[in-house]
Amino acid sequence: MTIVSAQRRGNFLGVVDRYWRKSGYRLREINSHADAPAMYAETKDGFVVSLIVADKGQVHFDVDSPCVRESEVADPVRRATAPLDPEAEVIPRPNIHSDFWSAETPEVGVTSGR
Repeated sequence: MTIVSAQRRGNFLGVVDRYWRKSGYRLREINSHADAPAMYAETKDGFVVSLIVADKGQVHFDVDSPCVRESEVADPVRRATAPLDPEAEVIPRPNIHSDFWSAETPEVGVTSGR
C-alpha cells in the first residue's frame, strides 16, 4: 500500500530485479511500459513470480505455483493495511507515504529537458 511515485518506479523495479537475479530466478519477461511496467520470473522450483505496477501506481506481487498437494494454510500473522471487503467496488489505492518511494523529484542524473 506504499505510494511508489512514477519517478521512483524504475528504482523499485531495479531493486526487485537485482534481488530476483541474486536469488537465482530466471527472468522470463520485462515490460517497460511507462505507465504499467511489469516483470515476470521463474524460480528454480517452478514458481512464477510477477511484479505489476497498475493504475495509480498500485504495485502487485503475484505468485503462481507449480502443481502442489492441497494443505492447510496458517492464519496471517499481521493485519492487512487496506480494507479487504470482498463486496467493495473500489480497488484500494496506495495510501502510505514513504520519503523515498513516494518522492516526486527527478531521479539523480535525470534532467527535465529545460
